[in-house]
Amino acid sequence: MRRFGRTVRAFGPAAEYGVRMAVDEPVTGFAVAVVREDGRWRCSALDPGALTELDAAITELGKLRSTGAAFGLLAVDDEFFVIVRPSPRGPSLLLSDAAAALDYDIAADVLDVLRVDPPDEEDDSVWPEGDLEILADLGLPGPELEVIVGEVDLYPDEQLQMIAQRCGFGSEFAKLLDEL
Repeated sequence: MRRFGRTVRAFGPAAEYGVRMAVDEPVTGFAVAVVREDGRWRCSALDPGALTELDAAITELGKLRSTGAAFGLLAVDDEFFVIVRPSPRGPSLLLSDAAAALDYDIAADVLDVLRVDPPDEEDDSVWPEGDLEILADLGLPGPELEVIVGEVDLYPDEQLQMIAQRCGFGSEFAKLLDEL
């Protein structure tokens, strides 16, 4: 499993006394808004703040004016991805790896919204949390999305590319990633 996290544990005198120091490191990855209107797909970059705060991602997606489907695809540090789909009832969410909540604020925020406890620190299992049917109306049924999420040998960008291909916006997605 490729987990490096964003929390760095300190070693040395402070660690000797059982004190752990957390150092925030910049989060890398990408955040993409996907919109479908009049049968056409459009992909655009979201503000990089969407990678660290779920509220920022939801706010950015809320600014999109669309009569069709609109959702966000967030790939964080080559570790996991989040799908965010705003709705009047609140966002639908999918976190590809619940264990990411131990190291990343945005993943912990997703679990908070879903009202799911984070896994134990000793648990190395990878499993998704959230709505596997989040893209079912766009041609990606839950069981197929579960297979994609279960491909732990793939990086999140590769998994998201598979999702984009399956939903029909693969070329638009790839073009945007090439520009980023």
